[in-house]
Amino acid sequence: MTVDLSLYKNIWVMAEINVDNKLTGVTSELLSEAQKLVTKLDNEEVCALLITDNRDVNPFIKELSEAGADKVYVAQHDKLRNYSTDLYSKVACDAILEKKPSIVLVGATTIGRDLAPRISSRLNTGLTADCTDLDINEKSLLAATRPTFGGNLMATILCPKTRPQMATIRPNVLQATEENLSNIANVENLEVKIDSLESRTKILDFIPTASTLKCHTRIEEADIIVSGGRGLKNSEGFKLLEELATALGGSVGASRAAVDAGWRCHSEQIGQTGKTVSPKIYIACGISGAIQHLAGIGSSDTIIAINKDPDAPIFRVADYGIVGDLFEIVPALTEAIKSMKADTAAV
Repeated sequence: MTVDLSLYKNIWVMAEINVDNKLTGVTSELLSEAQKLVTKLDNEEVCALLITDNRDVNPFIKELSEAGADKVYVAQHDKLRNYSTDLYSKVACDAILEKKPSIVLVGATTIGRDLAPRISSRLNTGLTADCTDLDINEKSLLAATRPTFGGNLMATILCPKTRPQMATIRPNVLQATEENLSNIANVENLEVKIDSLESRTKILDFIPTASTLKCHTRIEEADIIVSGGRGLKNSEGFKLLEELATALGGSVGASRAAVDAGWRCHSEQIGQTGKTVSPKIYIACGISGAIQHLAGIGSSDTIIAINKDPDAPIFRVADYGIVGDLFEIVPALTEAIKSMKADTAAV
């Protein structure tokens, strides 16, 4: 069936509320990026779709407005308190079919990676997953770029024949611009038709992960990350990193090799198959620097590498490198930081 492309306009961002009842950072990042993209389109605007229960949504609307939304579509229902693939995809598809956005952007979070494929499948349209860059080409099409072939190539993908054009974007790869406190988005409440539907899954409880308990903040939000790889030798080795992270007020991350070995949980994995981070300081301990890992740390302000192999690829991207035994260097750093803090407190 041929799609009348002229009926579709505007860029939509799927707003996501996390377990702390706050908008995720990637929502603001996508709205900022959408504002850049919309300047290359004629007479289109940036919209946010907020799916939630019958709570007070005014704080969310204010935040979405300040992040760059020209309009906020609100879909509320008692059954939408917690995320459900069945219910959220039904609501999102109904809204898209009614309003016909040309582009739909979704954060590549746990929820986004589950929801976006379901929407694209139901709407029989294309989806480019785990993007690291977005643009509008000379034909006014969304040009979505993502790593492929293990990160060795970057592929730019177009969706010329179906609508909406969809993409999921990794958190922290796009920069959120400064809030526009004067922007006030228009709000439209959507009718939600899910009374007769039930989710096939039931949430029994939310249990904090081990990393949440150990770390000051989630790694995707941390300003300082101390990350370990195969060079830590075992899970016990990560205790050194936890002590350094605590001294710095940072969080602990891990390479895929460390996670696959069972030394750390997947929520701490950084890289192409894990999380993308953009801390002010990233300390890589015993990480060789495979391209898949580097794909997740490229936005870091400062990268410090500690590795006994002077030819490790991590040194090619590091701002500062220390060649030596991490089991000697990391404890020395920790003690130096503690001593510095003690001296400062004594003054």
